[in-house]
Amino acid sequence: MEMYKKNSITLTGAVGLGTGVMIGAGIFALLGQVAELAGTFFPITFLIGAIVTFFSAYSYIKLSNAYPSAGGIATFLIKAYGKGTIAAASSLMMAVSMVINESLVARTFGVYTLQLFNVKSESFLVPVLGVALLAFAFVMNISGNRLIETFSSITSLLKIGGIAVFAFGGLWVSKFTFESFQGSAPDQTIGGYVAAVALTILAFKGFTTITNSGSEIVKPHRNVGRAIIFSILIVTVIYVLVAWAVASNLSLDEIIQARDFSLAEAARPAFGKYGLWFTVGIAIIATVSGVVASVFAVSRMTAMLTDMKLIPHSHFGMPGSIQKHMVVYTIVIAAALTILFDLSRIASLGAILYLVMDIILHWGVLRHLRNEIKAKSYMLVTALVFDVIVLGAFLWVKAQEDIVVIVVSLIMMVAIFVGERFFIQSKDKLGPIMNE
Repeated sequence: MEMYKKNSITLTGAVGLGTGVMIGAGIFALLGQVAELAGTFFPITFLIGAIVTFFSAYSYIKLSNAYPSAGGIATFLIKAYGKGTIAAASSLMMAVSMVINESLVARTFGVYTLQLFNVKSESFLVPVLGVALLAFAFVMNISGNRLIETFSSITSLLKIGGIAVFAFGGLWVSKFTFESFQGSAPDQTIGGYVAAVALTILAFKGFTTITNSGSEIVKPHRNVGRAIIFSILIVTVIYVLVAWAVASNLSLDEIIQARDFSLAEAARPAFGKYGLWFTVGIAIIATVSGVVASVFAVSRMTAMLTDMKLIPHSHFGMPGSIQKHMVVYTIVIAAALTILFDLSRIASLGAILYLVMDIILHWGVLRHLRNEIKAKSYMLVTALVFDVIVLGAFLWVKAQEDIVVIVVSLIMMVAIFVGERFFIQSKDKLGPIMNE
């Protein structure tokens, strides 16, 4: 594809993209929800999520070393299953989960920004600000790779440094205690603990966006895998320290009550109003860079799927390349989700779709590619087992708390697979006629 420029993204830029997506959603949007499910020891849940993520990342690293491309996950699935319904639908499901993540981050941007004005997270201004952020991400993503790389690298450094200051400052003020030990989440179960891990995996899944820039990263056969490892390591340290800092300054009940903006709430007792402003500022930087990086990755994946004729496409009279059109579609869908769903449901939808796709990918590698890419079978099996356990527990908890999330997820997955099946069959039938 002519818009992909070889060697246009450095290793540092790739790490910036990965950490940009992960930190944008994970710690700001999900910490409170993880605490609600996991209870007292929720900071440890992020460490467990990192361990599960590393096993999952093994497949992506091996695949990226073997097949670096702009298609990323789509390319991997095609290598495993061929250019058919499974690969197309699974790739599209991953793209949809990433778009869902964008709406999650967009709403988080709105929630944290409004803390400056003491406005509640239920305000209509939350989706308004979220849509405004998506509009900014659109402008950034039609401005070229170099600008996006520079923006992602700078904002990643700013937010990592800022969050580190928040974490160490919060721990220092609290003298490294655990205030959250004083409370306990309602109805805690083993299933709840495991379901909390599902949300932490969602917080880490941004590493997959790096694979979508494989054809543009310098020395991709080596640097894509390295960027994935570095990104996960950096974010693991950040998540555990921040969770510990929040647990040191708020009781568990307070964290749950302020679950959509728990970091901002934790800054109040630790640093006062100036700490609140600082934390909100970091949240704004993190969420803005997260959305920009995610749109960058999604547009490239879906453009590749279009070039491979695995998903339908219409220009609708728009000028420019297919990738630019995909930016438009991505922003429109993310904006609709930002308006229609709250943070909890958006996170749940994203977690379910991602885990299902992840299981399909690991299975494909285990069955069809492990010898070709020299992958260890026990690593693939372990990743599969972890995914199945975590997904099962998450579905069990949601079936009792919010069955609507499961119903919507099933409808989306069925629609994607049926739609892709119909499209591919129609294309195959029309192919011979169109070629005559």
